[in-house]
Amino acid sequence: MNGSEITGLVLAGGQARRMGGMDKGLLEIDGLTMAERIAGKLSEQCAIVLINANRNTERYRRFGYRVIQDELDGFQGPLAGMLSGLRQVGTDWMITAPCDGPFLSDTYARSMLEAAESAGSPIAVASDETRLQPVYALLHKSTGESLEDYLSSGNRKIDSWYALHRFATVQITDCEDMFENINTPEQLENCRKKVTLSN
Repeated sequence: MNGSEITGLVLAGGQARRMGGMDKGLLEIDGLTMAERIAGKLSEQCAIVLINANRNTERYRRFGYRVIQDELDGFQGPLAGMLSGLRQVGTDWMITAPCDGPFLSDTYARSMLEAAESAGSPIAVASDETRLQPVYALLHKSTGESLEDYLSSGNRKIDSWYALHRFATVQITDCEDMFENINTPEQLENCRKKVTLSN
C-alpha cells in the first residue's frame, strides 16, 4: 500500500448528546485524548491527517493536525464532515474514523484501499461480523460531487448515500475492539480499564 495516496480524517464534529454534550474527542484515555489516539494511528498509515471538529477548534489544533469545520451549519452528521474533508484533500483517497472509537486496526487503511482497488469501487466501508460500520470508510476524491448533491437535497442518512454507489465491504478482523465506541460515561470508564490492563 502507498500511504501517500490517502488522507486520514478524524470525525470529531458531533454534539455527543448521549454524553451530556461533552466533546468526546477531548476525553482522555491513558493520558491521550481520544482524538489524539485516532489521529496518531491514522498518521502511521496515511500521508496526512485532518481533524473535523466544530467546537473547541483551538484545543484540537494543539495536537498538531489541521482542523477543518463542517461547511454546512447545524451539526448535520458525519456526512457533512466527510464532505468538508473531501473538499480539502490533496490525495486520491480519504479514510475516516470517528473520535469516539479509541481502537483502530494497524492495517485499516491498507485493507480498505486494497479492497476498493480490487473491486474497482470509489468507496469501501468497514464491517464487523454482522453489519456495516459506516463511519469507518474510504472515499475516493471523485465522490465529493455526489455527496454534495446528496446533502443539498436534504438527505443525511449515510447508508443511503453509500447505496447510490458500488462500494466494497471490508471485514476488519485484526482489532477485536475496533468498533467499540463510547457513548456513555460507563463505556468510557470500561474503555479506560481495558487500556490500562493492556499496558
